[in-house]
Amino acid sequence: MCGFAGEFRFDGQFADAEAVARMTERLSPRGPDGSGVMAQGPVALGHRRLKIIDLSEKAAQPMADPGLELSIVFNGCIYNYPELRKELEAKGYSFFSHGDTEVILKAYHAWGADCVKRFHGMFAFAIHDRRDGSVTLARDRFGIKPLYLAEKGKRIRFASTLQALLAGGDVDTGIDRAALACFMSFHAVVPAPRTILSGVRKLPPATVRRIEADGSSSEHRYWNASYTRREEDKGLSADDWRDRVLEALRLAVRRRMVSDVPVGVLLSGGVDSSLIVGLLAEEGQKDLMTFSIGFEEANGEKGDEFVYSDLIAERFGTDHHKIFVPSADLMTSLPDTIAAQSEPMVSYDNIGFFLLSREVSKHIKVVQSGQGADEVFGGYHWYPPLAGSNDVVADYARVFFDRSRETMGRHLSPEWMADKDEALDFVAAHLMQGGAETPVDRALRLDAEIMLVDDPVKRVDNMTMAWGLEARVPFLDHELVELAARIPPELKLAQGGKGVLKEAARKVVPHEVIDRKKGYFPVPQLKYIQGPYLDMVRDALTSAPARERGLFQRDYLDSLFTDPTAHITPLQGSELWQVALLELWLQTNDI
Repeated sequence: MCGFAGEFRFDGQFADAEAVARMTERLSPRGPDGSGVMAQGPVALGHRRLKIIDLSEKAAQPMADPGLELSIVFNGCIYNYPELRKELEAKGYSFFSHGDTEVILKAYHAWGADCVKRFHGMFAFAIHDRRDGSVTLARDRFGIKPLYLAEKGKRIRFASTLQALLAGGDVDTGIDRAALACFMSFHAVVPAPRTILSGVRKLPPATVRRIEADGSSSEHRYWNASYTRREEDKGLSADDWRDRVLEALRLAVRRRMVSDVPVGVLLSGGVDSSLIVGLLAEEGQKDLMTFSIGFEEANGEKGDEFVYSDLIAERFGTDHHKIFVPSADLMTSLPDTIAAQSEPMVSYDNIGFFLLSREVSKHIKVVQSGQGADEVFGGYHWYPPLAGSNDVVADYARVFFDRSRETMGRHLSPEWMADKDEALDFVAAHLMQGGAETPVDRALRLDAEIMLVDDPVKRVDNMTMAWGLEARVPFLDHELVELAARIPPELKLAQGGKGVLKEAARKVVPHEVIDRKKGYFPVPQLKYIQGPYLDMVRDALTSAPARERGLFQRDYLDSLFTDPTAHITPLQGSELWQVALLELWLQTNDI
């Protein structure tokens, strides 16, 4: 797990190694254990390293193989790299290191860009092929590892964070109106390739992009899950599906144990993280460290779920760490949390993950986490109403969108309104693609391929990597997701959601953590904005930069300041926090 940056020029000029060095330095929190910059004519590559696999300097990056005429920078982890290495050795390849980075390099040489189809893991990488002068960029199936792009003239830059691209300089920082429309409607999700900035794009998940020496490029999506029922599955019972899910999850957790340093768990006390702890215990993991976080109560809403995390820690005998965050610490950490966001993200979970990661990183470098289970197994409350939908686009928007285009017209200043309903058009196009059998299947696919990537997954990557902590997400094992996509929706929606997963969990963890109200990282102070929090967001939204930008209508802001709790989105988010977070993020990044 690391961070990387680079520049590729196709105008005959040398790459700007100084700009790449600035970009690489900006990535230092992601890789505190080492750094390097390599420049070769039109290409410069930079890397910051977090040592997880092959701790020696032989695995340092940028990595070059002079014999193969290939160079690479890579962020992530290929869990099946030992098996791939054996296969490549059988083909005659020899290795000078013991990690997964060199395996990617050799795999690319052996199988070309199709090598990504063989990888089990999370990854983003850039490979410079000196044989033909091309650069190949790739991203894992669920976009767990980020890859941002900035193209200008005869040059393309790429980096693991948006802020690294800004550090390189010469980026168009104008606000993308289509992205703003998505941010305001699609629960702050801005789907790839857009970002909130006009001059920065991101490579979509499950995508390979090849850029030729003359600047021409092509890209293709290399993976999709099919949300349809298979003929060979028709005879399977609910118990059969339960057993298949449990076995696939066991394999996913086992794969994510590969490491040369200890692996812990972010334990919320919910069924997802609890199940990971239980399966690691089954695998014989000794002295497993688990970590939970809690906040002060606000407006009568409890700020922790320690009763459940304590239960799991005791049951499986983990080395458990409980972190309680007083309100004063929460307030002082918000600026750094916002600064750690590659893109503006409104979820209250951000501060929870940021502070939890800070404490966890004092003990270990790698954790497993339960993100993705709700999107893969149907755990959210908006799925059941879609089961009988005759208009999945309208019904999905009704339960998930923060505001309609009509309402947005009363909130955004007229000059910032997009020409069309960007969010609804995007969602409609995705939902109505082939390959999904029912309205619920369509919604699950949209959430797994789009919402998950640019909300929960990005949140976990940004907040953990701000502290040099690697987070692995077994529920996003692509073989597990392919299996889950085939399961009849009614089995996933049972028991208030995630029914088939809950049945699998009953074979591993206590029922108390299964048969309870769904939990999350509760941060009530940011849902019920009062006192110093209200002062902070009011100051941001009425500051000189905010007034000059003029994103929001003044009467709308006044109504939010007067009664923040009266303006709550359908997903129980604060409208005031949403608009304030966007402005705070822009100001934090000097935009």
